[in-house]
Amino acid sequence: MPIVIGQLGIIFVSFADTFMVGHHGKGDLAAAGFVNNLFNLTIIFATGFSYGLTPIIGNLFGRGEKRKAGGTMKNALLANGLISVILMGIMWLVYLNIDKLGQPVELLELMRPYYLTLLISMPFILLFNAFRQFADGITDTKTSMWILLTGNLLNIIGNYMLIFGKCGMPELGLLGAGISTLLSRMAMLAIFLVIFFKKRSYKEYTLGFWHTKITTRSQKELFRVGLPVAIQMGLETASFSLATIMVGWLGTTALAAHQIMCTVGQLGFMLYYGMAAAVAVKASNYNGTGDTANIRRSASAGFHLILVMALFASVIIYLLRHHIGGIFNDDREVATMVATLSLPFILYQFGDGLQCNYSNALRGIADVKPVMLYAFIAYFVISLPVGYLFGFIFDWGLQGVWMSFPFGLTSAGVMFYLRFRSTVRKKETAMYKS
Repeated sequence: MPIVIGQLGIIFVSFADTFMVGHHGKGDLAAAGFVNNLFNLTIIFATGFSYGLTPIIGNLFGRGEKRKAGGTMKNALLANGLISVILMGIMWLVYLNIDKLGQPVELLELMRPYYLTLLISMPFILLFNAFRQFADGITDTKTSMWILLTGNLLNIIGNYMLIFGKCGMPELGLLGAGISTLLSRMAMLAIFLVIFFKKRSYKEYTLGFWHTKITTRSQKELFRVGLPVAIQMGLETASFSLATIMVGWLGTTALAAHQIMCTVGQLGFMLYYGMAAAVAVKASNYNGTGDTANIRRSASAGFHLILVMALFASVIIYLLRHHIGGIFNDDREVATMVATLSLPFILYQFGDGLQCNYSNALRGIADVKPVMLYAFIAYFVISLPVGYLFGFIFDWGLQGVWMSFPFGLTSAGVMFYLRFRSTVRKKETAMYKS
């Protein structure tokens, strides 16, 4: 529940961002949608890399090796720092060529300064994610929850002051939202640093942190587990980001509607991923003790809970489909276009929940290499071509592009589930023979 509540806090601040930016102007909303989707690709890739820490820490925690877990955390900070530098370099190159991506020319002046503030904030959120995965791996999920909620509150207050020019602050519009995001990410990392080194229950971990050297072996292990997860999540997000570029070809109104529905779509994804992250933590703990029966039970229970969440999210979106657009923006054309996306949204909830649950179950047992291939097939061989086919060949427009998501997410979920079932069976057979 603390992981899910923390995810809900992220959803809430995303809703607040879109609401405030949308009411400042349709152009701000469209520009935010495009830039956010580009950064989602890198942030989620980096988050996926940090997720590789969970099975390592979870295994050590399950065996009671606290000092070794603290030493692993020291190595993880360096690994995540290296990933941050690489990704910032890539995103700087994208920034230099942002005018060549076929987006509406009138939005470029809004995109550029907002883009730079998010670029500067990247190392802070990446290092925070490393601490968060460490805390989750030792089942201290409440600490991450409270820090996330505090950071999100700071972000919302900063948005209100800087977007609209309240409390004596200048009215900066979309740039204000970017500055607020930067400051809140800096604050979250600072809080976690203080807790890690000062909290009494973390003493054994910090002793391991200070007395452990950074080694090539530890770096290789972190990259071995983290990179496949990062690539899997990156491929999924890349399909959404490339879909956003296709949406930009349809114009500013379509891009604004797409941003609204992507924000709403996070309601499901964040809830599912919160529960799935708990599955990864429990699976890694049980994997450390060789308890395959409870690995299987944890994954099954997690998916059942996610199905309930998916049903809940689908009912809400269906009932409010004609009102969602108006909540975020006053443009009637945008609101009408948002309503047409409720069908593909509902269709992809099952697949999204399935792939979240079983990709995390595989992460928990450190069986991560095959997910890269499965993700590539699902999102690039299936999802993107389907989106282009429906959106532009069949001329369904924005709704057609969105029809790619049910195909991609469901096929990924099925492949992850089959792999998980096969791997657990092999573990059980090996234990029986031994």
